[in-house]
Amino acid sequence: MSLSRRVLMAGGAALPLSIWSAARQPAEAATEPTVIRATSRTLDIDGRAATVLGLLRPDGGHGLVQQPGERFRVRLENRLPERTIIHWHGQTPPFAQDGVPDTPLPLIAAGADRAFDFVPNAGTHWMHAHVPDQEMRLLAAPHIVRSAEDARADRQEVVMMLHDYSFTPLGEILARLGAGGGAPHAAAGNPHGGMSPAAAPHGGMPMGAADINDIDFDAYLANDRTLGDPEVVRVERGGRVLLRVINGAAATVFWIDTGRLEASVVAVDGHPVDPLRTTRFALAMGQRADLLLELPGEGGTFPILALREGARERSGIILATTNAPVARIAPEADSAAPGFDGRQELRLHSASPVPARRADRRLSVTLNGGMTPYVWSIDDRPWGRHRVLEARRGERVELTMTNVSMMAHPMHIHGTVFQVVGWGSQRFVGARRDTVQVPPMERVTLALEFATPGRWMFHCHHMPHLATGMMTEFVVAG
Repeated sequence: MSLSRRVLMAGGAALPLSIWSAARQPAEAATEPTVIRATSRTLDIDGRAATVLGLLRPDGGHGLVQQPGERFRVRLENRLPERTIIHWHGQTPPFAQDGVPDTPLPLIAAGADRAFDFVPNAGTHWMHAHVPDQEMRLLAAPHIVRSAEDARADRQEVVMMLHDYSFTPLGEILARLGAGGGAPHAAAGNPHGGMSPAAAPHGGMPMGAADINDIDFDAYLANDRTLGDPEVVRVERGGRVLLRVINGAAATVFWIDTGRLEASVVAVDGHPVDPLRTTRFALAMGQRADLLLELPGEGGTFPILALREGARERSGIILATTNAPVARIAPEADSAAPGFDGRQELRLHSASPVPARRADRRLSVTLNGGMTPYVWSIDDRPWGRHRVLEARRGERVELTMTNVSMMAHPMHIHGTVFQVVGWGSQRFVGARRDTVQVPPMERVTLALEFATPGRWMFHCHHMPHLATGMMTEFVVAG
């Protein structure tokens, strides 16, 4: 990789030399595909061994960092004893390479491999199993596609990938929640993992008000670690850091709290926005944000925390200059973080908005569901009985989502990038995204166009909601 001066000075704790980075040279990508292996690994979660999944390169690195102009040429090897398939979240590949079971290709058999080759979208993205049970076992990893601007910039790049983790398998969690059948892709084999009473869902309780968290997880992780043993990234006094944050959690919204450092949010879901100055920014499941940080000349220690929405639990990493002391941070705050109503979306504006154009097609859906029974759907029809949404290649579609449930839903559309253009009755030029949080009893409108025909999934990125049927599809004709 072509590393900036600050990255080279940062030493072994910096991103490019950690499991979260790529070590390949650009010349290698021109001749041989990158190998990524779906495999198992073991984490130490506060002294307890956890067998989880991962997407690793042969050099041990996690996920993939690509240089400007580099094609996505990957050979995915399934080293698991079960079938799997990987979705390249944030990318718009040819339909056959999107990575959804049987749409159109089947799951990859144990011991088999599959090739992928397309031009990637630049930005902060990620890769994950499109099998809820496997994603909850951490079969996910960063996918960073650096731009020419990234290559020119004199700044250190750091990735913080967030997860929630339960020792209890998804099937048991759903049973405790009272979910019935109809899980579209809940599992691709026998679920792994032990049982833990700490993974206690809030099932059986009626929702009179908005419900924030329906599952309590055993651990909340940043780069596979809790605050009991956080990753410490060495940074330069007076330097600049581009912090790429990925919320890979199954069912947890996080507030990203930069503490003493004021951040500029410069991109969401891999797409530039007009800089937004803040010290606290919320990310729903599947969303990403690029935060530009200016470090003071005197140096110091700067925790970057991920606060669980509506609760006291937190995770995070620590940025620290050379020889700066690192103090222990409690895994729970003194008070609960606030709920996220999603209205920060109104403050985000694309730096390159889609051209103004009259909609060729207007579609609307409702987001339905509740805790008793634990069933979630789109238009009151779960996957398998879903209402197909139709579109044609190149036409401008406006999609309005009305959430009539008492939980927020991070809605993700495959095969395209959309722009948020409406919040309730208010029209505005919002951010370009691939995942948007729709709060309870709220209405959000998107503008989008599909460039490629196919069957593109549209679903909630809350994994238990997806597993119980909250998914439909766009069928795009060409």
